[in-house]
Amino acid sequence: MPTCTLHPLPYLADPAAYFARIRLAPGAVMLDSARPTAERGRFDLLSAWPLQTLTPQAAELGETYLQRLRASLDELGRAELPKGVELPFAGGLIGYLSYDFGRRLEPLPSLAANDLGMADASLGLYAWALISDHQLERSQLLFHPSLADAERQRLINLFEAPAPACTAQFSLLAPMRGDISADDYHQAFDRVQAYIHAGDCYQINLTQRFRAPCQGDPWQAYQAIRQVCPTPFSGFQVLDDGSALLSFSPERFIRASGGQVETRPIKGTRPRSADAAQDARNAAELLESSKDRSENLMIVDLLRNDLGRTCKTGSVKVPELFSLESYPNVHHLVSSVTGQLAEGNDALDLIAGSFPGGSITGAPKIRAMQIIDELEPSRRALYCGSLLYVDVRGEMDSSIAIRSLLVKDGQVCCWGGGAVVADSEWRAEYEESITKVKVLLDTLQSL
Repeated sequence: MPTCTLHPLPYLADPAAYFARIRLAPGAVMLDSARPTAERGRFDLLSAWPLQTLTPQAAELGETYLQRLRASLDELGRAELPKGVELPFAGGLIGYLSYDFGRRLEPLPSLAANDLGMADASLGLYAWALISDHQLERSQLLFHPSLADAERQRLINLFEAPAPACTAQFSLLAPMRGDISADDYHQAFDRVQAYIHAGDCYQINLTQRFRAPCQGDPWQAYQAIRQVCPTPFSGFQVLDDGSALLSFSPERFIRASGGQVETRPIKGTRPRSADAAQDARNAAELLESSKDRSENLMIVDLLRNDLGRTCKTGSVKVPELFSLESYPNVHHLVSSVTGQLAEGNDALDLIAGSFPGGSITGAPKIRAMQIIDELEPSRRALYCGSLLYVDVRGEMDSSIAIRSLLVKDGQVCCWGGGAVVADSEWRAEYEESITKVKVLLDTLQSL
């Protein structure tokens, strides 16, 4: 089996200095565990100059697109890591799936406006990556065996040279504003309640979009938000049209490693407080909330079913239920669902059977997505999609792209939402949708 080669670099806990060398390159992408402030992520992964970039064709079905992704991985060729080395990536695909990629997997209406014109997916095929392992405090370049010697040396020289100075700025040209009023949200909330009481659904994730005109370099905005909102599934991606994706997600979608599968749904939120006693009360209230536990359990059951479509019968388990995870601006209630891939299935089959994540749709999932399309005035684009990698060994990790921004065509968009169930109160849900993204909005407005 062909083997990847490695080249050591000075260890950096924050990947910004390394990414600064490539951030203007075609296909520049970084999956960032937000070290040293955040604590849960082990690896950072960045690359640029993809061998090819794959986006869905106009009427292409999701399964057909996923098969093209498989073919591109086969074209690059399977490779292993050197003996004794543990890294998440050996060359392969890195990029995003938008929430609306789900339209290519399931029958959905087309009522919400597609006003951002964002591709439903864009994944690049990369033959190298710079990976930092924060457990071993080691940064190194990884080269797929197909990468030419001259390109390897160019990359070594690039990352061993001094980092360029970055003086670019980013600013809003007007305050961030919601697309809908509180009254509009209230009306949509009431429609959701009617569907719940009619037995159409049990839970709907209802979202609103915020946006503003902007100018400057999104990379500066990313660095500023990262300082105040370090989360283990952060990421930055530059698209071919100059758009940029900025994500500060705390939530894993699905990880597949060695045939073992894990998803970690978040459902249940309380704000942090600067007062330690109040902060502890907020956390305790979340842990004891029957409403939030019920919401979380609905999504755990949904994800057990989703994973069961591609995992070995009897292998799907719930090893962790209603755990507390705390971030700079919110406390979250988090569970874990695991399984073992059935023989003949791979990571892309997992995507086909589970995307988009149930924690940001509702239950039952397809009916929830239909209701979302009816009640939300515009498509979600990146929001509630996923940043992910899939490598030539079949290893995959992916986020739920919440706490995320899209900078495109001179405007920046951000989304906030929350789960609506039978005993929800509209004002509390409306305020929660703002609380979740307040740190992002405030930071942008301070630049």
